[in-house]
Amino acid sequence: MLEMRPNCERCDCDLAPDQPGAFICSFECTFCDECADGPLDGVCPNCRGELEPRPMRRGGALVKHPASTKRVVKKA
Repeated sequence: MLEMRPNCERCDCDLAPDQPGAFICSFECTFCDECADGPLDGVCPNCRGELEPRPMRRGGALVKHPASTKRVVKKA
């Protein structure tokens, strides 16, 4: 199950689990759309993997399996 990190690892902006705008690599490194499409050019700076849109978790699924509250920041 995806961890659904609450923030962009590069700029630390908030990323809601039930809204679009988050991108992840296969290791769940998480970035906002501005960082992913801009300076990172679709490539994870940690593992060099592709950044893809993160699926959203909504409604009952979000209640039963809440998103992580642990913030990860690794300025790239």
